[in-house]
Amino acid sequence: MFMSRLLGGAAVAIAALSIPASAETWDMPTPYPDATFHTKNIHEFAKDIEEATGGDLSIKVHSAGSLFKHPEISKAVRSGQVPAGEFFLSLLANDNPVFGADSLPFLATSYDEAMKLWDAQEEVITGLLDEQGLMPLYAVPWPPQGLYTTKEIASVDDLAGLKFRTYNATLEQFANLAGAAPTQVEVPDIPQAFSTGRVEAMITSPSTGVNSKAWDFLSHYTDIQAWIPKNIVVVNKRAFRRLDEDTQQAVLDAAAKAETRGWEMSKAESAEMVEVLKENGITVVDPSDDLMTGLREIGAQMLESWKEDAGDTGQQLLDAYQG
Repeated sequence: MFMSRLLGGAAVAIAALSIPASAETWDMPTPYPDATFHTKNIHEFAKDIEEATGGDLSIKVHSAGSLFKHPEISKAVRSGQVPAGEFFLSLLANDNPVFGADSLPFLATSYDEAMKLWDAQEEVITGLLDEQGLMPLYAVPWPPQGLYTTKEIASVDDLAGLKFRTYNATLEQFANLAGAAPTQVEVPDIPQAFSTGRVEAMITSPSTGVNSKAWDFLSHYTDIQAWIPKNIVVVNKRAFRRLDEDTQQAVLDAAAKAETRGWEMSKAESAEMVEVLKENGITVVDPSDDLMTGLREIGAQMLESWKEDAGDTGQQLLDAYQG
């Protein structure tokens, strides 16, 4: 009897040892639906971590703003309500203008330029996030941003008075300089905003246009390739430090893979999604010279304003990017 109890106790102890003491699940909010390539990439990121750690760390992805709304995600990670999250980098531009460099019109309009800008941005942004108790894991760009409207736009004057969808301070400034009426609308609310007349124009990626089924509520896409903004995935530093070294390395390795994979997904997505817009009846046009001249003038004004606000740090970033 004693031996039976002893063997039974040993079996329980062995079973307990087989369960990782550090096994845990992280909740990770993202504002975008599961169909968005950014979210698909995050699911792969989570899968890579779980496989590399043998289940010691699992990531539960909460998509489409289901856990926290987009503007709340960075604050939720900062406060430790969730260990990690994804958000649009330039949403932090009010904290420091450097966060919004990739949303400046016509500063970086190709993927090579966008990568060069990220190389110039990354060290500065890492330091700024560190002050907030955050650590960047990876950043992935959206395809070049185009102009969606309910009518043809031949010049900047045609934007005057239109209700213009915005999602950050930079785009609000753009709308004001174009003479449009800025209206804050998050991605999940785009179809309803257009259908009810809250907005009549927006600048966003071909991906967002397709995922929102833009053909149901607007008619034109003008391929202005205005800028290539990025999403960033961050982790709470305290939560990261609580992981053992092997798990930390697994997270960093998965993040490096996700960044490389995400940039390639974005490039593939760009051309593919423009074709989907065409196939569903959207009139896809190249911008007129008149329109581009007006838009670039707005971009130049915004760059000068940004340089004043960003100060020495912003100038160092521009020197690194343009040098």
